[in-house]
Amino acid sequence: MKEAGRQEAKAPRNAVRRQGVQECTVLSADDDIRLDRWFRRHYPGLAHASLSKLLRTGQIRLDGRRARPGDRVRSGQRIRIPPLPVEVTQAPKRERRRREAPPLSEAERQLARDMLLYEDDFVIVLNKPAGLATQGGPGITRHVDRLAVVYRRHGEDEVPRLVHRLDRDTSGVLVLARDARSAAMLARAFKGRTARKLYWALVRGVPKGMQGEISAPLAKVGGRAGERVEVSPAGKPARTVWRRLDRAGGRAAWLALEPLTGRTHQLRAHLAHIG
Repeated sequence: MKEAGRQEAKAPRNAVRRQGVQECTVLSADDDIRLDRWFRRHYPGLAHASLSKLLRTGQIRLDGRRARPGDRVRSGQRIRIPPLPVEVTQAPKRERRRREAPPLSEAERQLARDMLLYEDDFVIVLNKPAGLATQGGPGITRHVDRLAVVYRRHGEDEVPRLVHRLDRDTSGVLVLARDARSAAMLARAFKGRTARKLYWALVRGVPKGMQGEISAPLAKVGGRAGERVEVSPAGKPARTVWRRLDRAGGRAAWLALEPLTGRTHQLRAHLAHIG
């Protein structure tokens, strides 16, 4: 049906249409995710401002009640959705580029298999090597987000998704969520600091004492050599707890580091800050 020269968006497969309005049942795969993330998943082209307006004016309802973007949906709940233009069902450019990317080579598939440490119905745990980016960007064509398709099980539509990141030059354990429900659970764990991150670092020089905390705001600064992160009063708060595990005289030390905040290049910038 055309309305004002635009086609109406196609509803999710489990939606029921009533006089141009869609009513969709939340599936178990979407259980406990935020309402705005549900829309991002099923209507990826719907802008956040447009979604907020539809919610604010009561055109979108959850089990017949007004809802907010941050409300969590539960399996079996009904979402009322007003007529929407077909453009909102189209994936954003980043996702379209991913779909249009050339197929993985056998070497890339083998790399993905070699990284696998553990998997179950909820998570995939990888041993990311140094030099491999977590996500793509300008000039970056090989990254974990692209390789994640290898971990998709037969018959599954969803590609495992990132829930946290490691710097390109950092090796370590990286966790991916099997589906949207697992992603929401893991995101809460990382945000609520119930998931602890521990890093080991070999550093030049030996910090004073056996343990301590570095609290110094960090900001991204541009320059001829490119963007870098450094301590700055104008930066965002950043905290790192460290403990000395071993030392080689006064030349080097082996440290355990636990970031209490998640700023870009936080550990490197903080260690440089204390010399």
